Amino acid sequence: MRFKVILASVKTEKTDQVVDAAKQAGTTGATIIPARGTGINEAKTFFGLTLEAQTDIIMFLIEEHVVQNILDAINAAGEFHKPGTGIAFVLPVEQVIGLESQMERFKKEVRDQYF
Repeated sequence: MRFKVILASVKTEKTDQVVDAAKQAGTTGATIIPARGTGINEAKTFFGLTLEAQTDIIMFLIEEHVVQNILDAINAAGEFHKPGTGIAFVLPVEQVIGLESQMERFKKEVRDQYF
């Protein structure tokens, strides 16, 4: 069984929508990490204090065969087509531990899809 990880950086007000869309598209869960970042446009200052928009990094560990469905779902929910709303990318996963309780479900899904 092959896994991928999708990392999505989204505005905090979009986090729940992105996670819900990913679940509807086939993921079983997500890890949400609070973050802040910089981009093309520098953060605004107010009386010498920097005001930076908070973001969340959402991490989805998923089976390889559902990557595109989940990417499409989070793209729409996060409105990534609008400037400054977020990005997502996929990385390969070499090894996974801790999923033993879910492995039977994963195997059944693969069997149902391909056989």
